[in-house]
Amino acid sequence: MGLFASMLKWEISFDGASSKSAASGIDHALNRESRPDIRNIDLKAFVNISVEHSPRGSAASTPLAQELVDFPYAAIDSTSSTEIDHIPSNRIHLTSVETSNASTSARPHMHDQISGTSDGVLSQNSSALVESNRTGQSGISMFQSLIERARRTVRGSADDIGWLQRDPGMPPVEDGTDRFLEILDNIKHGVHKLPNSVVYLLVPGLFSNHGPLYFVDTKVSFSKMGLTCHIAKIHSESSVEKNARELKEYIEEIYWGSQKRVLLLGHSKGGVDAAAALSLYWSDLKDKVAGLALAQSPYGGTPIASDLLREGQLGDYVNLRKLTEILICKVLKGDMRALEDLTYERRREFLKEHHLPKEVPVVSFRTEAGISPAVLATLSHVAHAELPPLVTPAGECTKLPVVMPLGAAMAACAQLTQVRYGEKSDGLVTCRDAEVPGSVVVKPKRKLDHAWMVYSSLNDDPSEGDASQVCEALLTLLLEIGQKKMHEFAMKEE
Repeated sequence: MGLFASMLKWEISFDGASSKSAASGIDHALNRESRPDIRNIDLKAFVNISVEHSPRGSAASTPLAQELVDFPYAAIDSTSSTEIDHIPSNRIHLTSVETSNASTSARPHMHDQISGTSDGVLSQNSSALVESNRTGQSGISMFQSLIERARRTVRGSADDIGWLQRDPGMPPVEDGTDRFLEILDNIKHGVHKLPNSVVYLLVPGLFSNHGPLYFVDTKVSFSKMGLTCHIAKIHSESSVEKNARELKEYIEEIYWGSQKRVLLLGHSKGGVDAAAALSLYWSDLKDKVAGLALAQSPYGGTPIASDLLREGQLGDYVNLRKLTEILICKVLKGDMRALEDLTYERRREFLKEHHLPKEVPVVSFRTEAGISPAVLATLSHVAHAELPPLVTPAGECTKLPVVMPLGAAMAACAQLTQVRYGEKSDGLVTCRDAEVPGSVVVKPKRKLDHAWMVYSSLNDDPSEGDASQVCEALLTLLLEIGQKKMHEFAMKEE
């Protein structure tokens, strides 16, 4: 053991300066943290340590001999192990330098591989990021679409009802309710002022072709007074513009045949059709028309049509839109535009381009449907059913009335409109949408639904006045307004 230590000390101390220089080079070339600990190396049987020496001076040119020292693993104690741990080796130094040079020469190639790999990874990450952004934007867009759809579903027609009153370009209305009630009271007491110098044309509304008694009571009442009265024979399920053209031809035919001006009374969509005829063809009709009365007409539109046809509304969830299309187009052989033309969007578009002429006198009649339980028992007489002659002495045909609970249906619709929008209506048309800008508006306090004007009710109170008397009062008021307007225009011309 002592001999081994002496020999080892002699080898190490042979060149102290070289040892220090080699140790410094090794420490610089190798990371101390990664250098293996000789004390932990398993020296199985023997450890070979080769130490190369170089002379300190310049005269030493002969290569030094290499000594190989072999010793058994068991002979190493803790003291010699500590000394071995600090042995600098030129071979180790050279090996480290060669390894360093090899790694340095391989570094550019490895850098290119790493750079290429990094570029590929960055490209993949960029593509993934772009795709993620697209997915995120698509998700946000879908979420915003759902929010907008939910908003439309909740709001419905709330922002559209009454738009005519909010439009600054529309002329104001005048209240003629008091004068109307005076005229109606006179009519109920037998005072009739409608002249025979004009022809009275009643324009029916939607689905009127399938109601045989539509406007019939009013026509019969006028005929009994000796007045010329017609019900316009138009296809009520056609578009507004198509019916406007047909009404223009109808008015011209009446005027050429009688040489009398025509006084128009339109109910529901019939009022919209008649107003469109005057707006589109006023240059041809100005000498042939004495005035226009619109009774319960959706001049500004109706939430029933808009909510039925607008996306995100009731028609989307219970297939009502499809069923309505089948009913109008397949069953009734009509045009879907007949209903589309009554939506708020279409009415805005039309009225933006075509206004009613200022010189034509106009009366608009709006009502509110009753929603009391008594209305549920109201029945409307809509048709007659003729039965074969029974065995009777006279041998006459028997007619049975066909009645429908239209009052109950209108009350349900009015209640729905009241709850959802907080708006009063006759069941199909809100009060505000029935007011024509620039017209004289009649607002009775009596509860009258949308069907009452054209179909007689079995529960009517005779003291209140029937539908024909109301129509007579409206046309009488219209004639008074027409005379007043003619006088005003005459004064302006002078």
